Amino acid sequence: MPEVLSQSEIDNLLAGIGKSPAPEVTEGQAEVKEEVRDIQGFDFRRPNRVSKNQLRIFQAVHETFAELFGFYLASKLQTQVSIAVSSVDQLFYSEYQLSIGSPTCLYVFDMQPSEGRGVLELSPMLVFAIVERLLGGGAAEPQRKIRAVTEIEKTLIKGTVEKALQDLQGAWKSISSLKFIPNRFESEADFLQIAPASEIVLVVSFDVQIAGTSYLMNLCFPTFSLEEIIQRLTVQHVAPMGSSDVAQRAKSATAAVKNISVTELPVSVELGKSAISIRDLLELQLGDVIVLDSKRDGLHPVRIASRTKFFAKAGVHEGHKAVKIVRNASEEEQNGDL
Repeated sequence: MPEVLSQSEIDNLLAGIGKSPAPEVTEGQAEVKEEVRDIQGFDFRRPNRVSKNQLRIFQAVHETFAELFGFYLASKLQTQVSIAVSSVDQLFYSEYQLSIGSPTCLYVFDMQPSEGRGVLELSPMLVFAIVERLLGGGAAEPQRKIRAVTEIEKTLIKGTVEKALQDLQGAWKSISSLKFIPNRFESEADFLQIAPASEIVLVVSFDVQIAGTSYLMNLCFPTFSLEEIIQRLTVQHVAPMGSSDVAQRAKSATAAVKNISVTELPVSVELGKSAISIRDLLELQLGDVIVLDSKRDGLHPVRIASRTKFFAKAGVHEGHKAVKIVRNASEEEQNGDL
């Protein structure tokens, strides 16, 4: 007697009509598929000379440079300055040249004892801002039309560029003993030939903040002149020198605090002001009284190194004339002395 199919078995047969059975996968085919998953693409037109780990170390070195140079600019310009690494890229040299604006400020420097040369690129607005601050003015206006720097501005900025290369050399001590020596100035990228057009270069971009305004600064290094150094860019190679560098910084900071603590500054208190004629000044005699414009219980400005820092009341302490500091001077009151 033939077997009778149930309704569920009939439904399963109908659902399977038109579907081919899955091919059997052999062990060799499975291995081939697994190998395909491990294959990664490689662009022969844009080879990466530096690995991601090496780039991270390269970035850390230039973060140290940004910190050192930022401290210098803050003390030199007497304003708030911060410098941060915004990116580290590998580009063809021709691509880097195309990214440079015109006119600009390009400072070529030799990397001794290597035969290569690097470039420190400063945006014209950054140069104008530094020059104006050095001359006692405010920051350069961001809307100002970009122009080529003058010979006077080149002379004024020369010391700042040399200090930047010194700080860069100091930051590089953890990975190399290269010396960065200024070579020449260029204002157009077409005259900047430090590498073949197809050569890979490392471009480090910085965001320079001066008094709340952002400016651009770049460093460009051809990889052919750093091949031996790049091969040594490992955590094991840099870490020992980095730790000693931290210890040296701590030692320098302690010495700086010690020197500052014994530094003497002139302190003066203005008890009041008075205006008299030249005739009265010439006729002053011993015992004459000059009437001041201040009140007896009023506040008197206390100046440190000719700058108002506090306000105090006059009085007597243990038989000596003295003043008692009541409050700190506001920023507007301090700036009023400039």
